[in-house]
This record gives sequence, structure tokens and C-alpha cells, in this order.
Amino acid sequence: MAPAKILVVDDDIAVRNLIHRFLSKQDDYVVESAEDGKTALALFEQLNPNLVILDVNLPDTTGYQLCQEMQGRTGVFIMMLTSRNDEEDVVRGFEKGADDYLTKPFSLAELGARVAAVLKRQRTVTPAQQQGIVLGDLLIDPGSREVTLNNEPVPLTALEFDLLHFLASHPGRVWRRSELLQEVWDYDYVGDQRVVDVHIGQIRRKIEGNSNKPSMIQTVRGVGYKFEIPSSSVSG
Repeated sequence: MAPAKILVVDDDIAVRNLIHRFLSKQDDYVVESAEDGKTALALFEQLNPNLVILDVNLPDTTGYQLCQEMQGRTGVFIMMLTSRNDEEDVVRGFEKGADDYLTKPFSLAELGARVAAVLKRQRTVTPAQQQGIVLGDLLIDPGSREVTLNNEPVPLTALEFDLLHFLASHPGRVWRRSELLQEVWDYDYVGDQRVVDVHIGQIRRKIEGNSNKPSMIQTVRGVGYKFEIPSSSVSG
């Protein structure tokens, strides 16, 4: 299996070099790094990375803009890296297509776990997992990792797809946030569990007629979330 290609973009040379050295020591990764948006885009074209670790604050652009531009080209996985931890900033990062969000300061062990978890989303789907899920006008296809609603494509990030597919695969079951983090994020998430709420909100805005009164992804107060199949839907 070919090594995963990772691009690190951060204007702080100490942080950039620390991440670069840490990831380069692992046989599974090929790592390049950039200090600004212009250099990052040039390297992005050359490397065609699987993952970009992207700082929010850059001297010539913002990480949000760069995230959107890069994903518009290849659908690459993006991990936002920032000293901010306000929920508004987290939501903005996910709205621009980020797959994960790591707040400084962070441990290298946590960084390594997050990187491995994001890259796992490229795993091949076995034939047994390729059966599509049809829920009324909503179609979830794990083979192509595509979702359509009323025959229109729904633009989901890799993590949003995994979360929606997991919930829809277990209709009626109530999942705690901690369980969803273990099942979908695939590692012990040490940050704020509200990250689940943020992603649920993003999915609802894309698939629910009224995201304030969701019919499919329902909140179970004090516990977590469950997926309810509309009565007119057929699973297949």
C-alpha cells in the first residue's frame, strides 16, 4: 500500500517543523510543508496529498479559504489547526469542508491518532458494505460514498458521510456522543464532545427539510442521537 501524502501548512516555523519531523518518522507517510497559502497551493498541485494539516491564520490568506479551494480541486481531507477554540470558529471550519479540527496546544500522540483516523476514511469498502440505503428520497451509497436527495447530490465531507451512514445503518438505536466518537471518529476523542453536535447540525442542514425540526436525525435529550426512518421509506 502506497504511503499517505500529507501537506503541513503553518506559518509558525516551530509548529510546522515539529509536525513535519513527527510525521516523517513514520514509514506510512510522505510529508511536505509550506509557510503560506501561495507555497501551499504550489505544493498541493505537485504532491496531490491525501491530507492537508492546515493552520487557520496564514500571512497571505486564511485556512478557511485555502480549505475551500483545495477541496474544490480534489476533495482532499483537511485537518484545521488553530489556537482558537470558540464554537463559532469550529463550525466555520466544518462549513468550509474540514474533516477534523485540532486546537493548539496539542500533544503529538493526539495529532498522530487524529491523522490516522482521518486517513482511515479512505479504506476500501467491502462488497458486504456496498449495499445502498434508500430512505424515501434520500439515497446513501457507501460504494461511491455519495448521497443524493431528490436525485440531487448532497455535498458531504468524508466525516459527515461516515456519521450519516453509520446512523442510518442502525435505525432506531440511540447513540451517546461518546459512542459515536468511538464508532465514527475511530479513536478516543479527547476534545469537547460538542464536535458531534456540530457535525450533526451540518448534516441536518443538508438533508432535512427543516433542520430545526429534524425528522430523520433526532436528538434524544440527555443521551445523544438516533436515526428514524420516515414511514414512507424502504430500506434496501
